[in-house]
Amino acid sequence: MQFSSGRARLKLGRLAGDRRELYPHSLQFYLEPPTENISLVEFESFAIDRLKLLKVVENLGVSYVRSSDAYKTKLVNELRKLKFPYKALAEDDYEARRKDHISHFILRLAYCQSEELRRWFLQQEMDLLRYRFNELTDSLRQKFLEHVNLSFEAISEDVKSELANELYASTPGLSTIKGKEQMFYKVGLADAVDLFRARRVFIKDGFAYVPLKEIDAIVLNNYRTKLSKALALTARSLPSVQSDERLQPLLNHLSHSYVGPDYSVQKNTGKISLEQIDALSVKSYPLCMRQLHKALRDNHHLRHGGRMQYGLFLKGIGLTLEQALEFWKKEFIRGKVDADKFDKGYAYSIRHNYGKEGKRTDYTPYSCMKIIMSNPPSQGDYHGCPFRHSDPELLKQKLQSYKIPPSGITQILELVKGMHYQLACQKYFELTHDVDDIGFSLNHPNQYFAESQRLLSGGRELKKELSNSGNSQQKSNSQESMNSSSTPTSSNTTADAEMEGLEAYFTED
Repeated sequence: MQFSSGRARLKLGRLAGDRRELYPHSLQFYLEPPTENISLVEFESFAIDRLKLLKVVENLGVSYVRSSDAYKTKLVNELRKLKFPYKALAEDDYEARRKDHISHFILRLAYCQSEELRRWFLQQEMDLLRYRFNELTDSLRQKFLEHVNLSFEAISEDVKSELANELYASTPGLSTIKGKEQMFYKVGLADAVDLFRARRVFIKDGFAYVPLKEIDAIVLNNYRTKLSKALALTARSLPSVQSDERLQPLLNHLSHSYVGPDYSVQKNTGKISLEQIDALSVKSYPLCMRQLHKALRDNHHLRHGGRMQYGLFLKGIGLTLEQALEFWKKEFIRGKVDADKFDKGYAYSIRHNYGKEGKRTDYTPYSCMKIIMSNPPSQGDYHGCPFRHSDPELLKQKLQSYKIPPSGITQILELVKGMHYQLACQKYFELTHDVDDIGFSLNHPNQYFAESQRLLSGGRELKKELSNSGNSQQKSNSQESMNSSSTPTSSNTTADAEMEGLEAYFTED
């Protein structure tokens, strides 16, 4: 893949008619990498759009049965919000197919870097292919199977009538009425071994007669094998790609990427009093921040990882620089740090946090992906993601102490076992706020706080209540957050790079 200016890309776009044969079908197994020129702007834009799509696929795949009408309806609605060209993928649309092709290979580069990333990418891409394959018409489905060299032929009505009794008897859950509507495919026995072993298909003359509802399993197994091998090969060749100084920071950022609002500017700045924080930590903090706040109150100290994670979160929910200095100083001097040591050893780093020292960068609160994927806690630390970094038994005890019902704890631990850490946090939100479906994908601790306050206050803006620490109301319409999340800013990449410089100021424990 090469890079060109945006103007050159537009010129090439006019010649797209000569290259429509590159994408003769709406779906593919992504066997051939793209070879055309592409601008760095388009590179990043395509990657972020597909990453948003895969995040939605992950969220819905855990929350709903994948074949259900509710799953399909939710996915269609989310795809509309993300403005991904999903409908065009079933039509003769070169630009949509081109974007689908290129964006897959960009994320393949970003997500081949570790076993955990490869596993996540593989699962979401398989779920996306399953949905798109099942949405194809009969004719397009047949063309796709031929395109990927899967010689599965749909049997004629005459053959189906001739074998009707055998097909109904050999296919679980298939009634005579449903059988008349069901399409069957004649599949080589080697491709249907799993179905044959499970006695789910009729076998005759070395062929399995597979109903449409089972054919997607064969297609997906084939796709999984090819993509898994391709990811391993891509990982082996990654060093040569990372030597390109233009690509390395982009790929590293994508694999830890958060594409929503950065919460660096808050309308409620100064509207939260220090007296409200203890109450807010119980009602509206995500588990990671609630853990940090409790550790700070208990120990009157946090090590540098905890101070960075919690300090930037507090900045994001509205604490001013003056409030932050007062908050940290009051707590630290209750422990082993006197006022003079705090002013000399810690105050500078807090001012730096707010962009008042050093490079004067306006640092942004950590996203869920950054907390999960970087700087894991060691002994004596309290930062990180409790769902990712805590021992399951300790996590269970913590949830019990917070009065989470046993059935809810079981659900959370199942999500953690499946490595769906953000969805586990989402389930924690639902259980602590007594809602069945929060209606959004949780990607940021400050998003958790904002949505909690919006829910608890009925959508009204946060009012400053110095005299009442128990009632805090925050953040107007969540639609603003949803709109801004669809427009990623390049400043996030810069801020992540700049953040490394900030860590030097938090070295004193």
